[in-house]
Amino acid sequence: MVKQLDPPTELVVDRRRISRRDTSSKEAIQVKHKVVDERKIERRRQIDPTTCERDYSDQEIDFMKAMDDYKRRSGRQFPTWSEVLEVLHSMGYRKVAEPTDISL
Repeated sequence: MVKQLDPPTELVVDRRRISRRDTSSKEAIQVKHKVVDERKIERRRQIDPTTCERDYSDQEIDFMKAMDDYKRRSGRQFPTWSEVLEVLHSMGYRKVAEPTDISL
């Protein structure tokens, strides 16, 4: 007669290839992340969705560079309007004339 075994009540599967506790594994993971991060940064520099096929004025280029610099330093990909205004003020822009309509 065959004796039947009760199925286990809990199944544990460890899919990690590298132990998190092993210090050499941690270093390998950090190096891997660093390489991936560097590739993302390099790729981000090459692909700029804001540069459509048009010629920008010197003021527009200065503003885009200032915003890019701010985003890199602050780590914020999407700055608030207050932060955009801070960047403009840091570039020396001040309100000196009456507002006008924007021509579209």
